[in-house]
Amino acid sequence: MQQRTLGQNGPTVSVLGYGAMSFSNFYGPATDDGSMAVLDACVELGITHVDTANVYGMGRSETVIGDWLRQRGGEPPFAIATKAGITRDPDRRINNDAAHLTQTLDESLTRLGVDAIDLYYIHRRDTAHEIEAVTETLAGFVKAGKVKAIGFSEIAPSSLRRAHAVHPIAAVQSEYSLSTRSPELGLVQACRELGTSLVAFSPVGRALLTDHPHHAKDLEVMDWMKVNPRFQEPHLSANLAYNVRWRALAAEMGVPAAALAIAWLTHQGEHILPIPGTRSVAHLKEAVQGADLSLSDSDMARIEDVLPVGWAHGDRYSDAQWAAPERYC
Repeated sequence: MQQRTLGQNGPTVSVLGYGAMSFSNFYGPATDDGSMAVLDACVELGITHVDTANVYGMGRSETVIGDWLRQRGGEPPFAIATKAGITRDPDRRINNDAAHLTQTLDESLTRLGVDAIDLYYIHRRDTAHEIEAVTETLAGFVKAGKVKAIGFSEIAPSSLRRAHAVHPIAAVQSEYSLSTRSPELGLVQACRELGTSLVAFSPVGRALLTDHPHHAKDLEVMDWMKVNPRFQEPHLSANLAYNVRWRALAAEMGVPAAALAIAWLTHQGEHILPIPGTRSVAHLKEAVQGADLSLSDSDMARIEDVLPVGWAHGDRYSDAQWAAPERYC
């Protein structure tokens, strides 16, 4: 699998990482054995970047990864990224206080069973703190040797530049795919300019860009998904109609639909690192095929013809889900 640098001076990792939100029950019931099988598959497939967060299953995702690492022994085969800042406190859902971040970092280190975290993100910004102050807190973790590099999730390009002026920001994590192209309005460019990786979550559009899209019945067990505008009617039916066209194009090109979506993303820049998440080893293998798929200019044009900018019906978040990500366009 092709390799890319995670941040300007970070480790070399596989162009395709793995997003471990699926180790919680976010997209339906998950089992520890199933999650560990996915981690085994990541090693077999050459994936060397795994992303999690303390809030995924309230520590469950980190715990599964830590248990897997302990059972395997030796040096971790992955650069491990995790995140903090989202809480389950109804009175304060976002908390970037230095004391809170220090506590949650120590808890993540314990669950993961590692001496230092390769990449530590602020999951969501707390507007009670200027981003410069939060960056200083993160820089302190680097100085203490608990964290090797720092990042932010779902921030605006202007916020990235402010943070980067305090300490190098290795990565910004944001939703980016053929169905969510807002990062192209400044974030892709700012990351490239600063030597910051853009870690693209939901790179296959929460399955809308795969051969296995979610239908209404599938969503019944997905509390977050079933209230997301893109998966509510009439938007869901419209998006599934585009999915039919997308799958047809992928089949004509002889690749899984997920692989084509991943390949399109990796062609957007050397600093783009997709992190698909799935509970299925078979689906992971489909996505991995896109990591080394070469697309010509005519291939890219055909993709844009089938899924033109703005094709997706419905906002990517509901009003409640938009509570913390920074809007900048």
